[in-house]
Amino acid sequence: MRQDPDCIFCRIVAGQVPCTELLSDDVALSFLDIAPLAQGHALLIPKEHYQTIDQMPPELAAAVLKHLPALAAAVQKATGCEGFNILQNNARVAHQFVPHVHFHLIPRSAGDEFHFNWPAGMYPAGRMERLAQAIRKNLP
Repeated sequence: MRQDPDCIFCRIVAGQVPCTELLSDDVALSFLDIAPLAQGHALLIPKEHYQTIDQMPPELAAAVLKHLPALAAAVQKATGCEGFNILQNNARVAHQFVPHVHFHLIPRSAGDEFHFNWPAGMYPAGRMERLAQAIRKNLP
């Protein structure tokens, strides 16, 4: 199993750093975030070290993500939240502060303090299709 001895999440997986575990199997671990954006803010990580999601083998990503629906339902039921966000950031520029793939499950309620800055834009004429073609060319 790939591990990085300098990675805090790898150290949690190895049992060197404690966590408040929610679930664990051969490939995935979920625990409560120690700096939560809301009560019940959970993380879901692969036990193997990958910095970004695009580095993960598809089979491993599927094996980790299979836990997300049940984890989301359990967090929602336990916290009584009205909804939740699932976030996954890749690279520092995208606000990934721990360089190990992880998914945030953040409980949300009306009037909470967590807000997104989502400056949605528009594509110039023809740009959307040109970009879609370029992306499709790079898919396996």
